[in-house]
Amino acid sequence: MGWGLHSEIVAPYLLHYGSEHLKRKYLPPMARGEMIAAIAMTEPGAGSDLQGVRTSAVRQGEHYLLSGSKTFITNGYLCDLAIIVAKTDPGRGAKGTSLFVVDTSMAGFTKGKPLKKAGMKAQDTAELFLDNVKVPAENLLGQENGGFVHLMQELPWERLQIAVAAIASAEAAIEWTVTYARSRKAFGQEILAFQNTRFTLAELKTEVQIGRVFVDRCIELMLAGALDPVTASMAKYWCTDLQFKVLDACVQIHGGYGYMWEYPVARAWADARVQRIYGGTNEIMKEVIARAL
Repeated sequence: MGWGLHSEIVAPYLLHYGSEHLKRKYLPPMARGEMIAAIAMTEPGAGSDLQGVRTSAVRQGEHYLLSGSKTFITNGYLCDLAIIVAKTDPGRGAKGTSLFVVDTSMAGFTKGKPLKKAGMKAQDTAELFLDNVKVPAENLLGQENGGFVHLMQELPWERLQIAVAAIASAEAAIEWTVTYARSRKAFGQEILAFQNTRFTLAELKTEVQIGRVFVDRCIELMLAGALDPVTASMAKYWCTDLQFKVLDACVQIHGGYGYMWEYPVARAWADARVQRIYGGTNEIMKEVIARAL
C-alpha cells in the first residue's frame, strides 16, 4: 500500500474538511491500520484536468447516487474507504465538483484487478467502478461544489511530498553509485578514478544539494502555513526532473548491472519515472507557475 497517501493525503482531507462524525468514524481505524484509504481523482478521460471529471453525484433526499469510474488509484485494490471526486453541478465545470467519503463495502462499488506498472511494481494501483452507489449525504466532505477549492488547498502539501521523495531518492542513488564505483574496476583501476565518473557525480551531488535546500525551505513554509501553490509546483517539477536525471546517470555508471532488477538503482530508476506524472504532470506545474508571472 501507499502509506504516504493513506497518512499524509487522505487523513488531512478528513481532518481539515470532515465533520466530527466523519473524523470519529474513519480516522481512528485508519490510524490503527484497520482501514486503508485512497483518494480517487483520475479517470480514464481526466487526469491533471479536473474539469474533465465525469463521475456524477446526484442528490436524492438524504443520499447521493454516485456513478462513474476511476483509474490509476493508489491503494485502490486494498482500500476500505475512498475519497471520490465527483460532479454535483456538471454545468459549472471544476467549480461543480464535490468530495465524498465512500465506504468500499457499499453496494455498487467494485474494484478492478491491480494494474501492472513499469515501476512501483509492489504498490497497489487499481481501477474503481461506481454504479449508483448510495452514499449518505453526511459523507459529503466539506462543502457541496467546494471540492475543487478543497483539492487546491491540499495540493501544495501533496506536491511537496513528491519533491521530498525525489530528493531522498536522488541522494540514495548517489550513495549507491559511489559505493559501486569504488568496488568496480575497469582498465586496472576503480571506475571512480576516471574523471568522467568523478565529474558526473560531483555535478549530481551539487544539484541534489541545491534541491535539498529548496525543499527544506518549502518545508519551513509549509509548517508556517505559507506554502503557496506556485512554489509547491516549482518544487514538484524541478525536483522530479532532477531525480530522473540523477537516476539515469547513476544507471549509466553502473553499466549493465544498472539495468538488472536485482540492483536497487534499476528499481529506483523505474520508480522515478512516474514522479513527473502524478500529483499533476510537470507540464501542468509549469503552467501553474507561468500563470503567476
